[in-house]
Amino acid sequence: MRTAPPSAGECQFTRRELGQVALAAWLGVGPERAAAKAFAGPAEVTPWRLDFPALDQTVNGQALAYLDSAATTQRPAAVLAALQEYYRHDNANPGGTLHALARRAHERYEGARRSLADFIHAADPDEVVWVRGTTEGINLVASAWARPRLRPGDELLLTVAEHASNLLPWRLVAEQTGATVRYVDVDDEGRVRLDDLERQLSERTRLVSFSHVSNVAGYVNPAAQICARARTAGARVLIDAAQSAPHVPLDVQELCCDFLVFSGHKMLGPMGAGVVWARRELLEEMAPYQAGSNMAHEVDLASHELEHAARKFGAGTPNVSGAIGLAAAVQYLSSRDRSAIERHEAHLTQYALDQLAHIRGLRLLGPRSAEARVPVFSFVLAGHSPVEILRHLDLRGIAIRAGDLAALPLLKRFGVTTAARASCYLYTQTSELDRLATALRELTRMENPR
Repeated sequence: MRTAPPSAGECQFTRRELGQVALAAWLGVGPERAAAKAFAGPAEVTPWRLDFPALDQTVNGQALAYLDSAATTQRPAAVLAALQEYYRHDNANPGGTLHALARRAHERYEGARRSLADFIHAADPDEVVWVRGTTEGINLVASAWARPRLRPGDELLLTVAEHASNLLPWRLVAEQTGATVRYVDVDDEGRVRLDDLERQLSERTRLVSFSHVSNVAGYVNPAAQICARARTAGARVLIDAAQSAPHVPLDVQELCCDFLVFSGHKMLGPMGAGVVWARRELLEEMAPYQAGSNMAHEVDLASHELEHAARKFGAGTPNVSGAIGLAAAVQYLSSRDRSAIERHEAHLTQYALDQLAHIRGLRLLGPRSAEARVPVFSFVLAGHSPVEILRHLDLRGIAIRAGDLAALPLLKRFGVTTAARASCYLYTQTSELDRLATALRELTRMENPR
């Protein structure tokens, strides 16, 4: 029998405070506007919204209502300013002992790593691996950790609610190693069934990988409980935090997971930047999955010296601006009253659930209660395909998503193969949800051309 990873009780550490950064310093705003940003609670949505220039536009002659934040969020001026500042003043291939611009780029790049470590309460910045996003991060763990360790008969345990990016990498590595992928069921509202998890865990389970928040159902799964149960069986745990990082405070030490992965573009940062966090001892054991400059030193014809921990996974020229932009997004969130953001999002969640419940023929996919939920709403509408719904809303300046949402197994569990999805973030206003509901009611009153 394998030696079990540390128990949940051994994973409890003192929470470190997030650094507070003055938003006015990032935005370069005057004291009047900085003071306006000091409000807390749902009323804060108006000044928050002013920080997002992309929202101030019209689509098809109507004010944009951006309800596609689960796919990608808009970026605040602070993030745009950080990216511009880097390219205007510090753009260079980073190097801590090179010329002035290279040194500045190096310090900003490493400063960004420290900011992300603080954001997730990592014990060491060298546990933070830069990747392009959640998809690459999961593939990194599948390639560098799972593939060399899995043997025929080993099992990987996922849930039927996983995004394709947390399904295909494990399926491929299982095919390559002879391991088996098993799936934990969810209930009729998309919540992971802990009883089924318990039933399927065994000594053969090498890894449990699950989404902290479903991109379809919006439910916040009890991650710490899942991690604790997996560890009891001696399994490692990966959390796909792509949908939770924007909404839920993350503490990898309290969660007691082994790997945590998320994307910057879903939490106010730039596309092409994301993070893999892993315990340092695991990173030291893992071989790099790609090789090149920067991840090794003294590379000769027959020898080389690998970098340590997260740094040996940084082959090639790094995405410095992506890291800086993601750090600026983290600093923006950290400079806000997170409890106020949570209250606002809870208000949006309940408001949207109430609105959608009164639309004839609309079926919500996911919990009907606002408890343990983020403002992500997938639905089908009788007599109207999701693509038809999307086009109808787009003509009215309302941006949503439609299709299989890269989560076809979960949609099939709900009895459908496609759905529409409206998703909110801190900049969303209830008036936009009113517009969504009005447009959907208008659609139900139209004669179905089919």
